[in-house]
Amino acid sequence: MPELLALDSMLFPSDAWPSASWWAELAARPRRDYVLLHADGRVIGYAGLDHTGSVSDIMTVAVAPEAQGRGVGRMLLQELETRSIARGATAMMLEVRADNAAAIGLYERAGFELIRRRRRYYQPGDIDALVMRKHLPTSTQRAQP
Repeated sequence: MPELLALDSMLFPSDAWPSASWWAELAARPRRDYVLLHADGRVIGYAGLDHTGSVSDIMTVAVAPEAQGRGVGRMLLQELETRSIARGATAMMLEVRADNAAAIGLYERAGFELIRRRRRYYQPGDIDALVMRKHLPTSTQRAQP
């Protein structure tokens, strides 16, 4: 947990989750689902979902600076998608800061589309949130050759 908290604070200095929030997230299993990626004994990425039936909400995706640009975010998203499909979700949704061009690019390349903008959502700073959605294949679509 200390390594996760430190990475979260480094990546999201103005809105990192406190320890109590992380413990609450982890205690909410099986509805909440988190994955960590390690390299050389260190956490290099993490991501989490909230499964709410037909929609899985991405709660967070984060990649350590030294691992950015190496496909770690893509791997995390793929794992979240796999877990969402396994739980019967037909869509995934997320919110991303409008000033986070790298994350927006990652999500667009993964098939997410902008569906709404929440003005001045992230504080401090009055940064808009972009709400994005990706439709997932249904079990019948996955079964087709």
